[in-house]
Amino acid sequence: MYECFKQNYLIYELMMKYIILLLCAALLIIIKPWELIPGGTPENTANDTTFTVSGSVPDSLWLLPANQVITNEDSELEITRKFDEAIQQFMRKWEIKGASFALMKNDRLIYSKGYGYADEEADIPMDVMHIFRIASVSKLLTAVAVMKLQEEGKLSLQDKVFGQQGILNDSIFLDIKDARTQNITVENLLRHQGGYSSIYGDPMFCPLEIARKMNVTPPADLTTMIRYVLSRRLSYPPGYSTSYSNIGYGILSKVIEKVSGQSYENYVLRYILYPAGCFDMHLGKNLHEDKLPNEVKYYEVSNAEQIPACDGSGRLVARSNGGNNIEELYGAGGWIASPAELLRFLAVIDGDPTIPDILTSASINYMTQYIPNALPIGWMETNSCDEWIRTGTLAGTSALMKKQKDGYAWVFLTNTSSWKGSRFPSYIERTVNKAMASVHAWPDRDLFEMQHYDHEKLLVNR
Repeated sequence: MYECFKQNYLIYELMMKYIILLLCAALLIIIKPWELIPGGTPENTANDTTFTVSGSVPDSLWLLPANQVITNEDSELEITRKFDEAIQQFMRKWEIKGASFALMKNDRLIYSKGYGYADEEADIPMDVMHIFRIASVSKLLTAVAVMKLQEEGKLSLQDKVFGQQGILNDSIFLDIKDARTQNITVENLLRHQGGYSSIYGDPMFCPLEIARKMNVTPPADLTTMIRYVLSRRLSYPPGYSTSYSNIGYGILSKVIEKVSGQSYENYVLRYILYPAGCFDMHLGKNLHEDKLPNEVKYYEVSNAEQIPACDGSGRLVARSNGGNNIEELYGAGGWIASPAELLRFLAVIDGDPTIPDILTSASINYMTQYIPNALPIGWMETNSCDEWIRTGTLAGTSALMKKQKDGYAWVFLTNTSSWKGSRFPSYIERTVNKAMASVHAWPDRDLFEMQHYDHEKLLVNR
């Protein structure tokens, strides 16, 4: 029986990799990533956007998705055995079905591995190739996009967002109840100081209630959510306090669309992720049946209650599978990614010149500077020790990205949520820190080099 299962799984694994390679090939043809090497500069034309290659990377090298060219086997090392055991023990304690971890040192990827199951019912083990919902880690992508637009001269952080003189001065956003709303700046939203609070519920997670109040067919889309908060009074004057706000980053998604003239996803892909060398990051879908081929299945705690589906059908569903409206989270929490590609993204906004940054040092410093009684831009926490942390939680997933002062940076993602909710990433951090201490010497290598593909050599050989 075991040999039969093993043979069936190997066939399934080969089919999955074949499908992923076909998708990658199609992606290469469409986006021409060899023109999107980190360090390239965008050049706008009337019909398209291209990237000129700069830096020390040969023009003939294509960059392939990092998570598609690396496997678990690349990190099956004796020196990390105790680390692996600590992670697996942590997963058993918290009943986590699957997790994935990646570690970088000075912009060099040195370790990447999946643990447990991507889909337990289908007996699919977790591998490096699998991608997850990253929840509020998405806010970091949104913040970087805003900073990039400021560098391009298309907006200022001090620009007003609403009102006749604001960025979102479309008629649909001009019905404003609280006059103080017209004082909200882009930076207020980036720092969660826009005047919004979730004391009466988070608008981004009340799609049925807002649809009913705004008299629209459920689920309420992002535009409807913004119209809803504009019809309410603010909880405090913009800039006078800090209250974590998902709707603020939803609004920033619309700001990006307005000033760039592109969809939010398209701008982030073409100007942030592709130049960073990230090609397998996407906005997620609500339902398991609509997930990407290499996306994980999501699990909640065993006693999680079901809620009415966000589509208004009246069905009771899991929050992670049709309950929450993931498709309308956008820049607040809608992205899916792998740990390896998240580190590739971090490498272009960390100030380390090994992989050229896509933002200026001034922008990076401004995002990460420590300001008492305020949140950093995009990040959840930065401190005087040069440590940066970004967390994310949703039903079915927990995420943690950390840049340490010693040059190490890592990402840990799970496909299972915890009853600890938004506090769970702190447990992840403690576990990973302790587990990393058990490794006396991490391998001296760079797995990112496996992304490089010499297409000119291929043509010569053919």
